[in-house]
Amino acid sequence: MFSVNKVPIRLTEKQWGHIIKRHPELKGQKEKITETISEPDFIQEGDEGTFISIRHYSKTPLTEKYCIVVYREVNKQEGFVITAYFATKPVKWRRTLWKR
Repeated sequence: MFSVNKVPIRLTEKQWGHIIKRHPELKGQKEKITETISEPDFIQEGDEGTFISIRHYSKTPLTEKYCIVVYREVNKQEGFVITAYFATKPVKWRRTLWKR
């Protein structure tokens, strides 16, 4: 998958296992993670140089939710997913870096 900055973002099996252990509602939702990074509704500035990619979904295993994916772009050739989760709504106090 690629970020909106055209940086390849990896999600290792180890990291995916960690994510679904902490957020079991994401099991079977890997395509939403990919789509949220590649085609977000907007991106917020995260902590310590991370990005928070956000996409709204009217249907999830829970109910209507936002998919939130936190990732880092190491350089123009490499990035990785840190975590992901569903949320009722994104926080408003973070700076928006990109919007569809």
